[in-house]
Amino acid sequence: MKERIFLWIPRVLTILAILFMMMFSIDVFEGNEPLGIKLVGFLIHNIPAFLLTCVLVLAWKYEVAAGIIFIVFTIAGSFFLGVFSGNPGSLIVIGPFVIIGLLFILHHIMFNKKVNAG
Repeated sequence: MKERIFLWIPRVLTILAILFMMMFSIDVFEGNEPLGIKLVGFLIHNIPAFLLTCVLVLAWKYEVAAGIIFIVFTIAGSFFLGVFSGNPGSLIVIGPFVIIGLLFILHHIMFNKKVNAG
């Protein structure tokens, strides 16, 4: 039971965080631009969400690699969004991915020793 909880918590948190990020791209549908331009803007706004979805798919097979990638994405995103130069509000968007990365690594450390030993 404990293993299943640690298995699903980072995956569900990742899905929720990606959906939260995608929520911010809905604003491209306001305005008077043609639908094609709005769809291109929507896709461009969701590039980080698409990358994180690819990492989530990778996490199903390689938890440690995905955990490290989540942490690296968070560090890169913090520099890109200017977290250290006066924009601490962006930590709300990228901060959970450090926790998610650590949870993936923690699950691998806690439960894969038992599988490999048996």
